[in-house]
Formats: sequence, C-alpha cells, structure tokens
Amino acid sequence: MHKFRNVGMDRSWMRANRLSTEYRHGVMEFLQFAESNAELERPPPEFPPLFLCPCINCANKEPKRTKKEIMNHLICDGICQNYTQWIWHGEVVATPSVSHRESGSVDIDDRLEDMMRDIGEDSFKRAHVYETLCSDKDEPLYPGCTNFTRLSAVLKLFNLKAKNGWTDKSFTELLELLIQMLPEGNVMPNRYYEAKKVLCPMGLEYEKIHACPNDCILYRKEFVNYNHCPTCKASRYKKKDGDSSDDEVTKTGPPAKVVWYLPIISRFKRLFANANDAKNLRWHAEERKCDGQIRHVADSLQWK
Repeated sequence: MHKFRNVGMDRSWMRANRLSTEYRHGVMEFLQFAESNAELERPPPEFPPLFLCPCINCANKEPKRTKKEIMNHLICDGICQNYTQWIWHGEVVATPSVSHRESGSVDIDDRLEDMMRDIGEDSFKRAHVYETLCSDKDEPLYPGCTNFTRLSAVLKLFNLKAKNGWTDKSFTELLELLIQMLPEGNVMPNRYYEAKKVLCPMGLEYEKIHACPNDCILYRKEFVNYNHCPTCKASRYKKKDGDSSDDEVTKTGPPAKVVWYLPIISRFKRLFANANDAKNLRWHAEERKCDGQIRHVADSLQWK
C-alpha cells in the first residue's frame, strides 16, 4: 500500500535565483524527497522512478520524467512558485479526522448572537417578529433552567432532526415526550408546527403565485384578476365536486396550481450581511486570478 510522508523542509529556495547555490541545493533536496517516497511504491529495479515535473512549463502534468530530466527543467525553467505543498511528490496535507470534526463543531449556543446580528432587525417586515425572536432567545426552557432557552433548545432539536432524517411525525412524538419529562412550567413546543413557528422569523419571506395547471401563465401582473387561463382556458381554481361541465370555470376556492417564489434580493441582503460571507461572495470579482491560465473551473471554455 502506498504511503505518503509529511515534510517540514524549507521552501525559501523556490524564490531564490536559479543560478544560486541555495536554489541548486533546494532542487536536490526536493528530488531526494520525491525519490524517497517513490521507493515506497517499490518500482521495478530495472526501471528508474518517474515523477511529475513541477517546472513552470510542465506544471505537474503528464508525461512523467526521470530525476535527471526534472533537475534540468528546474534549473533551466524554474519551479512553479505556487507549488508549496508537494502533494504530487509524496507530501500530504494534514486534515482533521471525522471524529475530530465532530468533536470540534461549533456549539449552536455560541452562534446565537452572531445569527441574531446577521439577521438584523431591518430584515424583518414586522418589528414584533424580531421582538419575539429575542424573547425566545432569553426565555429559559423551564423555571430555573440555565443551560437552555426556548430558542436554543428548538435549534438543537431541529439540528438533530436534520442530521438524522427524522420525520415530522416522529419529531412531534419526541416533543410530546419531552414535555412530559421536563419540569412543570416548561415552554417546549408540543408539536412540529409550533416548533417551526419559533424558528420562522429566521426564515426568509416567500411569495405564493397562482399558476395555470398546464404551465401556460402565472396569475400576476396583467393576469392577476383572471379566473381562467387565456391560452388553454383551464380554470384558475380547482373544480368543485358539483361542477358537471368541463367548460365551467370556477371563480373561488383553492388554486389549481401554486408556485412558491423566493425573492432573490432579500436573500442577497442576508448573504452580504455577514462580513466573512460577503468577502467570499466577492472573491470571483476581486481576488480570482484571470491570467489566461485555467486556475478555476470558471476559466474553462466549457464554463464560459
């Protein structure tokens, strides 16, 4: 089985003059490191080990070359300056294990203040919605409780629901059981619908738009007052059981089809409300290098 070695070698030689002794020594150390990892693969003794060449022209692309060829390329052309982690020559970047990531996950309680600040009072349509959210954040789960508030408890339960794929029915049954187990006077929601209402202020507004059942039009703008589709003549509303004629248009009742529209402007405002998220969102325009090289999938002709 192939194994990778970690390395703590100095990389400053990569920026040195290619004619200097420092650069030549660095090239030799790099090739020795690559060769030591190649030995772990046990190549046939009659064939010299081959490596990807990290020079400016080859840029770690096929075909692989011998140690001597790579040394000539690095001396004549220079090494890629951004190749500081030698992953193609045996170095592995340490990543936390699954158990480490789970144990190091950020507690929801620690992020409540950040969530409240990112949402902001201005993003709510009604002021009392923000006040309700603040009240749930400060209200103890039961009298004397210091570990959970109503909001933090619901957040943690919804996090478990999403992580483990609980159904709405099973979630309601769990809430009913928790109410019986918790001390008297607790404010735990008694069913999924009530728990969802606690988190509703954190959600974003949406708009329901009636639509033609055959996808001809949306009942908005000039069609907002129509009771039937001008293209296929289908009724805007569901037909009642007593309607005998197919041509009869129903003028009241539940709509035949509804489109849920999620306004994009409010979502952009929410994304840009956080400074760190806003910086990442602006990366394509401000920090992505556009020098004719394919450094990102957006640089490819297929993407464009």
